[in-house]
Amino acid sequence: MRLQIDGEQKEIKSHGSYGFPVLVSYERLSYFDTGEFPWHWHPEIELTLVMEGEIAYQVNDSLYHLKAGEGLFCNTNVLHSGRRDRTPDCSYLSVTFHPRLLYGYSSSVMQEKYMNHILKSPALASIHFVPEETWQKRVLELVEQIRFLDREHPASEELQIQIVLLQIWKEIFEHVETGGTGYSENGRDTERIRRIMEYIQKHYAEKITLEDLAGQIHLCRSESCRLFKRYMNESMFDYLLDYRVERSLELLRQSELDVTQIAGQSGFANPGYYSKIFRRKMGCTPLEYRKSRR
Repeated sequence: MRLQIDGEQKEIKSHGSYGFPVLVSYERLSYFDTGEFPWHWHPEIELTLVMEGEIAYQVNDSLYHLKAGEGLFCNTNVLHSGRRDRTPDCSYLSVTFHPRLLYGYSSSVMQEKYMNHILKSPALASIHFVPEETWQKRVLELVEQIRFLDREHPASEELQIQIVLLQIWKEIFEHVETGGTGYSENGRDTERIRRIMEYIQKHYAEKITLEDLAGQIHLCRSESCRLFKRYMNESMFDYLLDYRVERSLELLRQSELDVTQIAGQSGFANPGYYSKIFRRKMGCTPLEYRKSRR
C-alpha cells in the first residue's frame, strides 16, 4: 500500500463523504511497503488508537513512542508520519473527521467559542493520550466506542459517532492549554519544511543539491539543514534518498525495466549506489523485492 499524496504532501484520499466526513479505518504498518507511512497532512483531525505493537509517530517536530492502549490527537493541517518502533509490526485504529462535523457552519458559536483556538494553536498540533491520565483514559474509551459503533452498525450509527466525537472534543476543550493562537515561528518553519518536501517530490528524478533545497526557503544551506534535521529527525539528503527508493518500488512491481533503468528514473546516477541504499531501507535487494512482490 502507498499513500496517495499530491505535490504539497496533502493526502488525496477521501475521509468519509461530504454528508458525513468521518472515516474509521483499521491499519497496520506492514500494509505499507516500507513499513511506515510517509509525511503528509490533511484538513481533517485524526485520532489514533494503538491496538497491538508500538509505533514511532511524529507530528511536526514532536516524536511520540506509542504502545498498545495509547492514542494520539493529530490536529488539522499538520505534517505527520509513522514507522515501526521496537516491535515487528503495529496495528492501530484511525478515526479521521473534518471539524465542520462538530461546529456545523462557519462562524457558528461552536466554531468560534469551542474550536478555533484549539484548531489554530501551534502548541496543540498533537496530544499524546495515555490511560494513566484520568481524562485521557476517558478519551481512549470514547475512541473504543467509535470502534464498537463502526463494527456493529446500529441504526443510529452516524448520530452516535457524532455524539462521541463531541464528547472527545469536550474533554480536550476542558483539559488543554492552547498556548496562544495565530501564525507563529513554528508555523513558518512547518511551511518551510512543506516547501522543501514539495520540491523533492517534483524533482526527485533530477539532480538535486542542498543548495537547491535551501533556495526553496531562502535560507543558507547550513541553517536549512539544521531546520530540517530538527523537525524531521533526519537530514534533507537522507529524506531525498528514502523518497527516491520509495518512488522506485512501483517501478519494480509494475514495470519490466531493469535495475539500472529504474535507478536512473528514480534519481540515482549509480545503480550500485541505488542497490546499497535500497538494501539499507528495505532489508533486501531491488531484485529480491521484485521477486517477492510477483
